[in-house]
Amino acid sequence: MSDPHLILYHQHPVSARTRFLRLGHGGICAPGPLPPGSRIIESGATPQVVVHPGALLRALERELALAQGALAITLRFPVQLAVDETTAPVFLARFVDHDPPIAEVGAQGARFIALTQASALPPVELDLLRHAYEALLG
Repeated sequence: MSDPHLILYHQHPVSARTRFLRLGHGGICAPGPLPPGSRIIESGATPQVVVHPGALLRALERELALAQGALAITLRFPVQLAVDETTAPVFLARFVDHDPPIAEVGAQGARFIALTQASALPPVELDLLRHAYEALLG
């Protein structure tokens, strides 16, 4: 198993408007672009060993110039990424504040997008967003 990937999102607590963070590298997965040949493996079973993404979460907060605790993991995202013979878990991480930190992430080259603005992403990332949206909104 390799290092986890995160998909960052903000969901408004009143309207439930959901936006995903498109990072400076152009994709929606952190910490960096997905390797070529990445594919999704759907898994309803919980793996016996789970890598906790806490350190990655804190590193992303620093990279995006956010306060510690600005991001939180959303559990129960049953997909993994596979590249060749290795797999990596994918976690959803949400921005906890009432409003998304648009200026802060914008200064780092990232921006929030609606699902309808994601059509230019690679097919594997579009599929990840579909899974994320289904997980978030049921």
